[in-house]
Amino acid sequence: MAEQEIISAVVCVPTFRRPDWLTKTLASLAEQQAGFGYAIVVVDNDGHEPKGAEAARAFFSKQNIPHAIFIEEKQGNCHAINRAFGEALTTFPDARHFLMIDDDEVAHPDWLREMVGLAEAKGADVVGGPVFRQFEGEAPEGVRKHQLFISINGPTRQIDQLHGSGNCLIRRAVFDRLGAPFFDLKFNFLGGGDLEFFTRCRKAGFTTWWCAEARVNEFVPADRLTARFLMTRSIRTGSINYLVDRKNGLPAPAALLKNAVSLGLSVGRSLTVLVRTGHPVPASHPFLVSLGRFYAALGFLPAPYKASRKP
Repeated sequence: MAEQEIISAVVCVPTFRRPDWLTKTLASLAEQQAGFGYAIVVVDNDGHEPKGAEAARAFFSKQNIPHAIFIEEKQGNCHAINRAFGEALTTFPDARHFLMIDDDEVAHPDWLREMVGLAEAKGADVVGGPVFRQFEGEAPEGVRKHQLFISINGPTRQIDQLHGSGNCLIRRAVFDRLGAPFFDLKFNFLGGGDLEFFTRCRKAGFTTWWCAEARVNEFVPADRLTARFLMTRSIRTGSINYLVDRKNGLPAPAALLKNAVSLGLSVGRSLTVLVRTGHPVPASHPFLVSLGRFYAALGFLPAPYKASRKP
């Protein structure tokens, strides 16, 4: 770890087999015009061949930024995220705000200042910001407008809750109250641990704000624009939604009723999307989300974050 200064915020970056993208992410964090002390925590989730940690060490060797780098041997995104937040809380005990950005994203230069500034001004417990996609492959306009690529939009305001952790800030008090593990390990290989965490934040009464000015860009490779990938992810979204409902107290009979209602409404919703986009892939999203809820109810869960030991 680099020599410490007074740290107000810590940016956490979990990473897995993306050393080149990670370097771009770290470069954007090094260019932040924050106006206060901040640190960066990197957690590489590839214990077998931690190239992300190597890339981070090489990057920080040329920077004067407080930082810490860890390798999380237990594979899965919840393990990596929990380790990142846990180490950040311990390593920088004076920090009040803990942010997260994915290893395929870059932050605009004023991102950190905007996120922390809003949290301080509004006393927000959680803050989120927009993620703008940069597509690296060719795809029809309808696919680029797929629901999976759309985040919350609109002006800065208080909102109900966040749905993803790719651009977020969490106040220390939230972690202190909810306790570890922060992201439920049931979502470790499925994904959706962030949605479940922010659902608990809402139910616990924590306030959430949306910061329209705190922008990050996400790189979307060509293989994430295929019909197979998007349709599979739609099903997974439904499975996540079902498990979040059950985890947060919705009884099984009510959850099954919700599944049935969702399926009935999905046909009309899919037709509406088809008319709007003219493309069957985004139009399939509402129906496949409903289908994913039934898959989860039957115990069939995908595991996209469970990788082979070797790349």
